[in-house]
Amino acid sequence: MQVNEIVTSKIIEKLEAGTIPWQKPWIGSPAINYVSRKPYTGINVLLLDKGGEFATFKQIQSLGGTLKKGSKASMVVFYKQNRVEDEEGKTKTIPILRYYNVFHLSDSEGIPSKLELIQNTDSPIEQAEQIITNYKDCPEITEDPGQAWYMPSTDKIGIPNKKQFKGIEEYYSTLYHEICHSTGHINRLKRFTGEDAKASFGSESYSKEELIAEIGSAILCCHAGIEKTIDNSASYIQSWLKVLKNDKNFIIQASSKAQKAVDYILQ
Repeated sequence: MQVNEIVTSKIIEKLEAGTIPWQKPWIGSPAINYVSRKPYTGINVLLLDKGGEFATFKQIQSLGGTLKKGSKASMVVFYKQNRVEDEEGKTKTIPILRYYNVFHLSDSEGIPSKLELIQNTDSPIEQAEQIITNYKDCPEITEDPGQAWYMPSTDKIGIPNKKQFKGIEEYYSTLYHEICHSTGHINRLKRFTGEDAKASFGSESYSKEELIAEIGSAILCCHAGIEKTIDNSASYIQSWLKVLKNDKNFIIQASSKAQKAVDYILQ
């Protein structure tokens, strides 16, 4: 089984168990590698079920630590650049998806955590608002009592008044979804070009763009320190299961583009 198929099957397994992998049980605590201190991004955000520090078996051994009995590894993926020659003898680079296993630091013994408890003086709502403020070329946001939307042709966002939502977290979760859509504009990350610009509801392009915005919104909510509200109804889960089962590269591509959207917004 290829790596993309393994990744997709893991995401499908989570959905079939009633867990939405882009809805994280933690807020404000990204998953990072213990040694490099670099955060895991893209599809790895969905594959890892915990925030905090992770390390490979070799890293744990080299640090003088041991694994607790019964510890289970988590899969993370990366692209390895392979150089090959074409029929004309020219060398080109092809990215190949590979994976390795990591363990959460809580599954090890003898290795102290390096995480520092940062006291943030801003409230979650101030942090949530700051993300929008820092989005350097954010489209005009207008109030629409009927629905939330992003219109590529006018490069504008519409969203109901805060008071129309059940909670302020739901307002920002919805707004983040729309601003993630806006990163696809031709003057930003250029996702809305060619056929993608004409994508209709229910099409493959539309589904992928919706998942990009959903994952991007979830990541932004983590940065803001608020919980993203996601519909975990059977119909919602079944709709994504159908899409993922039809395309084994879908979730990896959507996660990658969602990460680029978040990076663009956060600069």
